[in-house]
Amino acid sequence: MTHISIQPRLAVPSNLLTLKPVNTEDLERLRAEYEKREHRRAGSCIYSLLDPANLFIIQQRQRTLLKLLHRHGFNPLGNRRILDLGCGRGETLLEFLGYGVKPERLHGADLLFQRLKEAHTLLPHLSLTCADGQHLPYASEVFDLVLQYTVFSSILDEKIKVNLAREILRVLKPGGLILWYDFWLNPINQQTRGMRPVEIRHLFPACTFEFHRITLAPPLTRRLAPISWLACALLEKLKVLNTHYLVAIRKQS
Repeated sequence: MTHISIQPRLAVPSNLLTLKPVNTEDLERLRAEYEKREHRRAGSCIYSLLDPANLFIIQQRQRTLLKLLHRHGFNPLGNRRILDLGCGRGETLLEFLGYGVKPERLHGADLLFQRLKEAHTLLPHLSLTCADGQHLPYASEVFDLVLQYTVFSSILDEKIKVNLAREILRVLKPGGLILWYDFWLNPINQQTRGMRPVEIRHLFPACTFEFHRITLAPPLTRRLAPISWLACALLEKLKVLNTHYLVAIRKQS
């Protein structure tokens, strides 16, 4: 495996050209689906912080996430080496820079080159890599923390999910932490498949888990947030209508 330089660059590792994913059909479906999503969202601000519902969702997730990091001893974050798998345009990388992570310790990887180009425009000083997550071009046990935000739910092929989980564990240091944020139910989008706790545990054997059910159902949040922030907070606290799990997955030392 080629180890990616921590120098700021948009890397397309040459060794990936010879690697064959298990199911190219599902990866092509994923690429096409993301292109459709980009087309649907063009001109929309519902994923902007200027949108009250999106602001509420992100801030609530951040609160829970920061408490989780503190509880697991990841405070401060400055010298931790972190990988955001499925980093997209770099929004989560930007959040972690705000948490105090040093830029040279922060890495992003994504399957879709166009999204990485946009991330590179936003964050030209970070190391970004275009890669199939089943074949990450990093040495083993180099990251303290690996992030996965709504990657696994976008994949329908179970074998690819197993391969992704195996690669995450490979590049994660013993005692390192995986931060999983993904939904368990999305009946509207048939191109996704929610992940429940039993499935998450199966993907990462011999790990310890801390589950938090968060994120009030986005369609409901979009209706309520412009009217009452407090109503959203109270409903989310009940957890019954929450659609996502935030999970701290600890690799055994």
